[in-house]
Amino acid sequence: MLEKTTRMNYLFDFYQALLTPKQRSYMEMYYLEDLSLGEIAESFDVSRQAVYDNIRRTETMIESYEKKLNLYDRFKERCTLLDELEDTIDSEVQPHAHSLIMKIKELD
Repeated sequence: MLEKTTRMNYLFDFYQALLTPKQRSYMEMYYLEDLSLGEIAESFDVSRQAVYDNIRRTETMIESYEKKLNLYDRFKERCTLLDELEDTIDSEVQPHAHSLIMKIKELD
């Protein structure tokens, strides 16, 4: 469950601009604020089932975006490669290269 939550948080970060305000609100409340379906339903004066359905549809949409655009997968691969590069470079011998790696990591 933690893996799914982490993945959804990253996907939400990448694709939230493509969601409606209501979808964004539900996803933020559920995944980022860790509110229950009942708490979200109460906030919007809708049923728990309506919140559940909206969140599941939004998750499916986000996964569909990721399947087409691969932003999260490329992000993970880039992080892995940067970590490997950082491990191979001696920061004392090549401080400029190490500094550049850190700047690239900060961009993400």
